Amino acid sequence: MAELDTSGGGKKGSGKVRTKKKSTRVDLTAMVDLAFLLITFFIFTTTLQKPKAMDLAMPDKDEKTKDQLPVKESTTMTILLGSNNQLEWFVGIPGKTPPTKEGYGKNGIRKTLFEQAQKIKATYGEDMMVIVKPSDKSNYDNMVTVMDELNITGNKKRAIVDITPVEIDLLKRDGIY
Repeated sequence: MAELDTSGGGKKGSGKVRTKKKSTRVDLTAMVDLAFLLITFFIFTTTLQKPKAMDLAMPDKDEKTKDQLPVKESTTMTILLGSNNQLEWFVGIPGKTPPTKEGYGKNGIRKTLFEQAQKIKATYGEDMMVIVKPSDKSNYDNMVTVMDELNITGNKKRAIVDITPVEIDLLKRDGIY
């Protein structure tokens, strides 16, 4: 509310008649109330960021193996997800090539995926097939991170497969199971 101060200026020593100075004071309480109401309204009515889901097509368990295509072991990279946010990878069949421990992130598995894809493309002229095998000690976040890294590196040939006992033994041997 606006208030009008009408207090007199009083007489000064000389006998001149002066007009009274009127000062105004604006009360901003209503404006502050309105501002907080608007802020509250917009906070309650805005939509928060919707969760993004990654589409993942999985084959039927009942379906026979007739639709499976053969994949060369020389162009296949296998990623084993272990415990404590660690993973191992190898190219080929387990036991023939030693696995390499790796971390997550741009200097970890992303760099390896880029390098191996270029190496396989240059050597065999084919795109690299990536098989991701999560263990029961790995967590869901690790799986999503690896799938994100595959998307970032542009790898289209990939599969999520159950881990075998031989590969679990590799993880145990290296202390990440």
